[in-house]
Amino acid sequence: MNHHATDAHTLVAAYALGALDDDERKDFDAHLRTCEACRQEATEFEATTARLAAAVSHTPPTAAKAQVMAAIDDVRQLPPRIPTPDAAPRIRGILRRRIVPLALAAGVAVAALGGVAVWQAQIRQDLERQAHHAQQQLDAVSVVLAAPDARTVHGRAANGALTTVVSSDRQNKATFTAADLPAPGPGKTYQLWLDHDGTMRPAGLMDQDGTVILTGNPADAGAVGLTLEPAGGSPQPTSAPLLLMTLPA
Repeated sequence: MNHHATDAHTLVAAYALGALDDDERKDFDAHLRTCEACRQEATEFEATTARLAAAVSHTPPTAAKAQVMAAIDDVRQLPPRIPTPDAAPRIRGILRRRIVPLALAAGVAVAALGGVAVWQAQIRQDLERQAHHAQQQLDAVSVVLAAPDARTVHGRAANGALTTVVSSDRQNKATFTAADLPAPGPGKTYQLWLDHDGTMRPAGLMDQDGTVILTGNPADAGAVGLTLEPAGGSPQPTSAPLLLMTLPA
């Protein structure tokens, strides 16, 4: 591991994301056997990435199977591709593996629906856009989680949701993760806020469990808030905060 022993604690997020090389991971595994704090932190990071992956999963349309079976007799089969070692894809950790179901859904749509109907092409395009957006979100979140100065704080909202904030001064970004978040209800959405010396500034919306990048400038904020707002969000909070969690120092 190309790090001093005192730097080992800063590699927890990179370890959880699978971003360490083989030698670094082997050395860090040895470090975990003697460091209870890092073992707990690694478990929390792995749970966060799993919740993030679950938030971007997508179920293919129910009509897709019937369309595939109807079109399969007219689809020319191609010989299997045998990748060379140089062409083998590189796995970029837990987040990259978690997006496989969504990527496979887009691939099935491309192979089975091409040329069958216009609406099928639209489904393919929608899936590809969703996969691209999900990948961008995963990449943005992984940068924060793997930052050497990443700091984590956990909380619980008034409605019982478990929350995690990870922030990085170096990246000037922060992520917010929620689990067991009740449905907001018709015409409602959850809105995140950054508390700047008592002034609450909008920091993003969420309707379900998952992880988002907070908008705004977390470096100058002291806390993260969560409220229930009308669909589309509000310029200022209109309800009592469900959560006001101090950002990690």
